[in-house]
Amino acid sequence: MNITFRQLRVFTEVAQQGSMARAAEALHLTPPAVSMQVKELEAQVGLPLFDRQGRAVVLSTAGEYFLVHARRLLAALKEADDAMARFKRVERGLLTIGMVSTAKYFVPHLLARFHQDHPGVDLRLRVVGNREQLVALMQAGEADLSIMGRPPRELAARAEAFARHPLVFIAPPGHPLLRHAQAPVTALGPYEFIAREHGSGTRNAMAGFFAEHRFEPRIAMEMSSNETIKQAVMAGLGLSFLSLHTVGLELKTGLLQVLDVAGTPVMRMWNVVHLGSRVLSPAAEAFRYFLIEQGQGFLQAHDAPLLGPAAAVAGAAGASGAA
Repeated sequence: MNITFRQLRVFTEVAQQGSMARAAEALHLTPPAVSMQVKELEAQVGLPLFDRQGRAVVLSTAGEYFLVHARRLLAALKEADDAMARFKRVERGLLTIGMVSTAKYFVPHLLARFHQDHPGVDLRLRVVGNREQLVALMQAGEADLSIMGRPPRELAARAEAFARHPLVFIAPPGHPLLRHAQAPVTALGPYEFIAREHGSGTRNAMAGFFAEHRFEPRIAMEMSSNETIKQAVMAGLGLSFLSLHTVGLELKTGLLQVLDVAGTPVMRMWNVVHLGSRVLSPAAEAFRYFLIEQGQGFLQAHDAPLLGPAAAVAGAAGASGAA
């Protein structure tokens, strides 16, 4: 077979997007160019790799098997390119950052700062819904570095904490619990909760907090989107437990408020993670170092006005134990 890496890149992007048009947009190509690359690849393989369903495309059985090998080939090419870049000692090429959806509220700002000092690096973000999906992305070798809360024990990976991560209880303005300072956890008993889905780091942190206080919350709904949860809380459908980094705008505009519950904010840590078996490119090493050096200062400046002095002090104390 005379298959090109360009065809493999187009194929994997179409498989990920489920659409020729969306893949073309992500690759900065025209839809006809993407369609042509896929047809040429299928001709080389001798089998249809996709089942067409209107404008949507779904991997055929052969396509599912071929995708595994395509990703391995692309990962090997990326490692070879990274190795050569280390010899050249230049910061160039593609840097792919994987992250859970909660991190999308601050990582782009840090990337913008990084890109000012490293304009030769092409940046790509892979945002997934939760921690389990990010672990799968890392296993597939599709991210140079990953930003997540709890490091993956199921992978041979190196994780380094770079910033504190406060999680808080939120309520709509005027909620009765807002009148209480340091309300006990039992005060949450009468109220329903809108929770993140199982498998997310936020849900795991909430479950750990309630287990520690031997409290069983009344979970009315589960949602996989922080944005949808915020809208539901604003509509008065219940309380929630979210990362402080996801609600900054709503707190500043008064659309949501933080409940002062004993033992909160719950402090976790943000980690930058990469597979131990992979040699980082100079660009990835530079961004890893940038996060460790500047991540905490950036997020601390973001968090302080939202938490308030007392909560900030409590959070700093909690973080020392969480680290």
